[in-house]
Amino acid sequence: MISRREFLMAAVATAAMTSGTGFGGLGRLAAQQALREEDLLAFRPLGNVTLVHLTDIHAQLMPVYFREPSVNLGVGAVKGLPPHVTGADFLKMYNLEPGSPEAYALTSVDFEGLSRAYGRMGGIDRIATVLKSIRADRDANTLFLDGGDTWQGSYTSLKTGGNDMIAAMNALKPDAMTGHWEFTYGSDRVSEIVESLPFSFLGGNIRDTEWDEPVFEPYKIFERGGVRIGVIGQAFPYTPVANPRWMFPTWSFGIREEEVQANVDAVRAKGADVVVLLSHNGFDVDRKLAERVKGIDVVLTGHTHDALPEPVKVGKTLLIATGSNGKFLSRLDLDVRDGEVKDFRYRLIPIFSDVITPDAEMTKLVTELRAPYADELSRELATTDSLLYRRGNFNGTFDDLICEALIDKRDAEIAMSPGFRWGTSVPAGQPITVEDLHNATSMTYPEAYRSEMSGALIKEILEDVGDNLFNTDPYYQQGGDMVRVGGMAYTIDPSATIGNRISNMTLLKDGSPIDPARNYVVAGWASVNEGTEGPAIWDVVEEHLKDRKSVTLEPNRAVKVVGA
Repeated sequence: MISRREFLMAAVATAAMTSGTGFGGLGRLAAQQALREEDLLAFRPLGNVTLVHLTDIHAQLMPVYFREPSVNLGVGAVKGLPPHVTGADFLKMYNLEPGSPEAYALTSVDFEGLSRAYGRMGGIDRIATVLKSIRADRDANTLFLDGGDTWQGSYTSLKTGGNDMIAAMNALKPDAMTGHWEFTYGSDRVSEIVESLPFSFLGGNIRDTEWDEPVFEPYKIFERGGVRIGVIGQAFPYTPVANPRWMFPTWSFGIREEEVQANVDAVRAKGADVVVLLSHNGFDVDRKLAERVKGIDVVLTGHTHDALPEPVKVGKTLLIATGSNGKFLSRLDLDVRDGEVKDFRYRLIPIFSDVITPDAEMTKLVTELRAPYADELSRELATTDSLLYRRGNFNGTFDDLICEALIDKRDAEIAMSPGFRWGTSVPAGQPITVEDLHNATSMTYPEAYRSEMSGALIKEILEDVGDNLFNTDPYYQQGGDMVRVGGMAYTIDPSATIGNRISNMTLLKDGSPIDPARNYVVAGWASVNEGTEGPAIWDVVEEHLKDRKSVTLEPNRAVKVVGA
């Protein structure tokens, strides 16, 4: 028998690939001599500074499957611009060949078929290997920065209050991080953790509501390769809107554009040759911010989980998008002279877990961290005959399953599941384990509510979420994808204005139009309201799966998109 690693190398060697742009010619090398670790790690150093970026790992210690979105619409001035390009259009834009490693890593095209050849991606022990390789050559020049959404999103992170990820990240030794979902552990817990971190937690846009003072360090200046690098932290500005305000009642957030400019000016005044914004704003917010704030050389962007094989330039500012779930590390080398960036070289490094050798020390640590929960993590709930995934502007099959469970077990007519962008994928034919379920649901406010809502209120909710996603001003986009809906169909026009995007709302069980004046029984989860009652969503889904040997989900055609 051949090993999966040997099978993978053979599959890649025979795939039809071109050179590609984002992985530095990886495709051509793979076609010639199979995908190898040395090819994934190859980089021709440039200049005197190396920035390494990891973001939105969402507590994934292990290699995962993660399907990139098939739909990621842009509106207004960013329509058709990266990252709002997907599938075959993405392959064409970046000159990537279907079936190539790049196609699998960066798009949803033939994800199910390619996943059988290329396997899982990520794994923090593989990330450790890549980091050690970079540091071996450029230790005095390397600055490693974590963009946040690090401590939340898995069974073990929930059970340990984030301690598993904190231990793993401490072993990776980042120089600084910022945050978003970290705050859902509550302000007391976050403050306790931050005080113990051996690196900086930066949040220049978080202030105390009583004294209007900074809660965290706004920035820090590092020296690498004789260059002074000012790093400014920008946490997710809409945390109190997207997540429960009551969990951090004395902290205020916001984009705070004027404060970002003031922090840029401050680090420049203190001698910074390079200014880096370590951001969790989301890509379009960062693009607008880069247009309006002067003096930022690099934005390491996060939150929207975009993975782009090339930087996007806004004037002289480079925007770097490193994806999510540990699938990629970004390496950006800068040639800095006379107080400015003269040149750069970039690579989005794909973490193919069957190709990159696990770091033995990190593997040992991860095994120890997961050992108390190993039996429960691997417990099988059912088998899926359909690919389970979450990402996409309007629906995902994992959320379809969750909505089915809510209607079934909460005796509801309509179900709502939040449009979270975190949550890994499960290929067809594989068991759904407790770990898989928690990768899509693990959070600190998981209660599955059941209530009555009028048809008018349901439309208002859909209109509000739609505006968060499709407002033409990025500063009014508050993150996430469209709320997923079960038991109901509707039409959406993303190009319309708020109040006019949603139409043709229909109850699927009988085909009747949603009556604005009638009350409907609605079940959902992850309410931001304090005191929400109900069972945890993972218990609801497990109960739904209990008597099922397999799950089959038909393509969701309940949402019709027009005008886009």
